[in-house]
Amino acid sequence: MNSPAQARLLVVDDEAPHLKALCDTLTSQGYAVTGFTSARETLATLHDRSFDLVLTDLMMPEMDGIALLHAAREIDPRLVGVVMTGHGTIDTAVAAMKQGALDYILKPFKLSTLIPVLARALAVRRLRIENETLQQHLRIRTRELEIANKELETFSYSVSHDLRAPLRAIDGFTQLLIGNLGDRLDEEGRGFAVHVREGVARMQALIEDLLRLARTTRTEVHRMAVDLSLLASDISKKLQAAEPGRTADWLIAPNLVVGADPGLLRVVMENLLSNAWKYTAKTPRARIEFGVEVQPDGTPAYYVRDNGAGFDMGQAHRLFGPFQRLHSEREFPGTGVGLATVQRIINKHGGRIWPEAAPGQGATFRFTLPPPPAEAPPAADAA
Repeated sequence: MNSPAQARLLVVDDEAPHLKALCDTLTSQGYAVTGFTSARETLATLHDRSFDLVLTDLMMPEMDGIALLHAAREIDPRLVGVVMTGHGTIDTAVAAMKQGALDYILKPFKLSTLIPVLARALAVRRLRIENETLQQHLRIRTRELEIANKELETFSYSVSHDLRAPLRAIDGFTQLLIGNLGDRLDEEGRGFAVHVREGVARMQALIEDLLRLARTTRTEVHRMAVDLSLLASDISKKLQAAEPGRTADWLIAPNLVVGADPGLLRVVMENLLSNAWKYTAKTPRARIEFGVEVQPDGTPAYYVRDNGAGFDMGQAHRLFGPFQRLHSEREFPGTGVGLATVQRIINKHGGRIWPEAAPGQGATFRFTLPPPPAEAPPAADAA
């Protein structure tokens, strides 16, 4: 569409001698030119034929150039226009541009002035069409991804749900084996049975995490004021109560309220604080913090920070993928699904999450969330 031979021009001028001279000149330059002295004939032709650019005189008795451009673009929105006028005022230019003209030229003009104007207008048209094509491809691709994601989520949910029953049967029969026939088993046999139960327990934990991941993707967000500080305090007490032999210094900033879904935010806080608790298990004086920092752009970023095992930031890109773990199961047990769930929830709220860590020096997870709705009391508990 850059070369004149590919460009189809529609030229409109009520003065026949001027129209013929202009059409002949542009044809000699390699353009495919069609000319009309009547605006109405021009519009009728546009219903039957396609053009790239309309070059129209501004002052015409039947219909002025601005009205013609407006009507022409209603027929073909991709059409670009250039106005010829002897009245080179700012008002004329503004009016022409408002109706879709990309440029205007003043009469009398030279060919050396007109050709660059036409080339620019045709280049803009080409870019517009390419952009439309890209946008259409993007919409199609986005729709395909949405369908694929829904199918994958449904599959994940169904498979995880259906796996529970046989696992319960395996665990139940293994318990019966140990309970009823344990005295007939040697030490190695009893060890095998114990390993079976441990494997079942790991699989059950993985299924629960997969179900939670699928649910968070399918769950609709119901926003309200959520007190993250109260959530963090409640979760910390439960973690501490589950392991009374452990101690940690908990520093929780008060009155941190956001606008979010309370149930989903509990999942976020449980995962982040549980991770901090888990990865400080081997730290002599564990310290876990929850607070807020103001980013350079003024956005508050909430954080969970610990002084535990940490990790290499060179591997940070793996953190939020399902089943991705930076520590072995022997070092720190887990399924590698929790942070993937956290990221999906944060993204569903329009926020983002990012890590900062170093091996042996702990980790910090920062995340952003919308502010609470005006005059809405915070949810005290989202269990």
